[in-house]
Amino acid sequence: MANLENLVELLDRSIQQHGSRPLFGTKTDGRWDWITYAEFGQRVARFRGGLASLGVQRGDRVAFISNNRVEWAVAAYACFTLGVSVVPMYEAQLASEWEFIINDCEAVAAVVATPQILAKCEELSARAPSLKHLISLSEPEGDGDGASGAKTTSYRALLEAGEESPAPAIQPSPKDTACLIYTSGTTGNPKGVILSHGNITSNLCAVLSSIPFGGGHRSLSFLPWAHSFGHTCELHVMIAVGAEVALCESVDRIVLNLAEVKPTVLMSVPRIFNRIYEGVNKQIAEKPAIVRSLFRAGLRAAAKQQRGEALGLVERLTLAAADRVVFSKVRAKFGGNLKYAISGGAALSREVAEFVDALGVTVYEGYGLTETSPIIAVNTPAARRLGSVGKPIPGVKVVIDTSRSHDPAQGEIVVYGPNVMVGYHKRDEENKAVFTEDGGFRTGDLGYLDGDGYLFITGRIKEQYKLENGKYVAPAPLEEKLKLSPLINNAMVHGDNRPFNVALIVPDMASLTAWAQGKGLSFDAPGAMLKDPRVVAHVQEEVDRICSEFKGFEKIKKIALAAEDFTAESGMLTPTLKLKRRVVLEKYGPELEALYGGAAKEAPRQAARVA
Repeated sequence: MANLENLVELLDRSIQQHGSRPLFGTKTDGRWDWITYAEFGQRVARFRGGLASLGVQRGDRVAFISNNRVEWAVAAYACFTLGVSVVPMYEAQLASEWEFIINDCEAVAAVVATPQILAKCEELSARAPSLKHLISLSEPEGDGDGASGAKTTSYRALLEAGEESPAPAIQPSPKDTACLIYTSGTTGNPKGVILSHGNITSNLCAVLSSIPFGGGHRSLSFLPWAHSFGHTCELHVMIAVGAEVALCESVDRIVLNLAEVKPTVLMSVPRIFNRIYEGVNKQIAEKPAIVRSLFRAGLRAAAKQQRGEALGLVERLTLAAADRVVFSKVRAKFGGNLKYAISGGAALSREVAEFVDALGVTVYEGYGLTETSPIIAVNTPAARRLGSVGKPIPGVKVVIDTSRSHDPAQGEIVVYGPNVMVGYHKRDEENKAVFTEDGGFRTGDLGYLDGDGYLFITGRIKEQYKLENGKYVAPAPLEEKLKLSPLINNAMVHGDNRPFNVALIVPDMASLTAWAQGKGLSFDAPGAMLKDPRVVAHVQEEVDRICSEFKGFEKIKKIALAAEDFTAESGMLTPTLKLKRRVVLEKYGPELEALYGGAAKEAPRQAARVA
C-alpha cells in the first residue's frame, strides 16, 4: 500500500485484491453475518449516486452522528469518492455540540443513526441554515421536511436512487480535505481538525511499513470511527490490508463478542487493557496460594523473556505451567486467537503492558493526536520497548522543546511530517499558537526521547500545575496508576498552588462492599458506607500503597470519596474518555479544597471527606 495519494485509491486497490474476502461482520439474531469487499464497494457506489442525486458535490461537508456500523463506512467512503469531507460526531454528544459543529463546518447533510437523533436534528435544523438534508440510517416514517425545510430521507432510499442514477467516482487530490474531525473539547467548544487525504494515507502507509499486517487478520471494532485512532487504524488500515472487521454490539458486550469473533488483533485504548488487568488480578486474588504464587512467578519469567534474557530450566517450566493454568484461560476468553494488541489514545502503564505480553499477546503501544492523523510514534516488531510509545514512524520527526516544561529532562513534544493537519477550521489565532515558524506542530504533551530514540509521554502541559513549594506536577500519569487498583474506578489528582496533592477517588463499589462484608461491616446505603471512617481509611491505605512509587512531592496526602463515576453522560469525560477537570472541579471543588484545612503545619492526617 505504498504511495497512496487518497482514500479512494485505497478502496479501489483493496476491492481489486480482496474482493471475495469478508470485510464487515455484524451480529443479527444471534448470528454473525459478513459482507465482502466487493459487496461493500457496490454499496459505496450506490450510496455515492444517492448523495449526488441530492445535489451533494465536491467540496461539500457531510456530518455523521452515529456509532460504528456498516452504513457508516459505506456513507463515509461514498463521500470520499465524491470529494466530499466527512465530519464525524458521537451519538453520546449533546445536541448543542452537534448544532455547533454542523454550523461551524457548514454541513449540507447529516447522516444520523437513530429516530431519536433524527428528531433532535430536525429540531436543530431550524438553527442550521446550511443543513439541507437529513439521512436516516434507520427507516423514518416516510420522508419529510424538518423545522426549517431540511429534507429527510433514508439510507435505503439513497441506495435505490444511486442504483437508478449512478455517479462517477473522482480521485481527490492529496491536498483535498478528507475529514473534519472535531476535538473533544475538554475546555470550550470543540475545534475542527482539517485532515487531508494525504495526511491520512501518509500515516497509514507509514504504520503499515512498520507493523506489517496481513489479510489473514480479524479485529473486533469498538473504537469509535469518529475518533482519529479508530478512523485511521481500525477502519482504513484494516481495509488497506484486506482484514476482517467485526462490529462490536456494544461496549458492555466486548468480552462476549471477543469470544465469538476470535480476533487476531485488538485495537484499543488503555482503559480496556486496564480492565482486563484488574479483572484477572481480582480473580487470582481469590485463588489458592499455590495458584497465586505460580501466577506471579509466571509473570516474572515472561517479563524476563520479553527483555531478551535467557530463562533457566525452572523458569521455563514455571512459565509453561502458568500459561497452562492461567494465561491460556485468559486468552480463551478473548477467542483464543489473539496475537497482537495495539494500544493508543492515552499512556498504557508498563505493568499492564507487561501483563498483556505475559499472556502471550504482543503489545504494540503507540502515540498520536487527532492533529497528526493520528500516529506519531509506535512500537514495532523491530523496535519495541515497553513503557515507551516507540520510535517516530517513517517520515515523522519529533523534537523536544524544554522551554515550556520547567524541567530540562523533558519538554513539549513538537512534531514534523506529512501527517500533521492542515490546520484548525476557522481558528487562525489557535493555528498561530500551535504551529512553529518552521512548520512543527506543538502537541501540548510532555515527554522525552531516550538515548535510543524511544519516545516517553509524561503528561499534558495544560494540566501541569505548580505546588506551593515550586514543584511541577503532571496529574494524568498519577491518575492512571491509581486506576490500576481493583479498588479504584476513577481518580482526579488536584493541588494547583497548594502545599500538597489531594485526590477525588471514585471507588469500585463491588470491591469495597466485599471488603466491608469481610470485616463484618454492613450499611443501609452506598453513601453511608463511603462515610464510614474505616472504609475511608481502607481506601487511603490503597492510595498510600500506590503512592509509594511516586516522587515525594507527587504523593497524595488526603482524599475525598465520590460514589458517582466520571462518565461522558455526566459531562465529566469527553466522548473519548478524557477527563474534564474543569467540570469535576465545579462539582467537587469545595470537597477537595476542604482537605487543605490546617494542612500548612503538616498536622496528622485527618479523616477524608466524602463527596
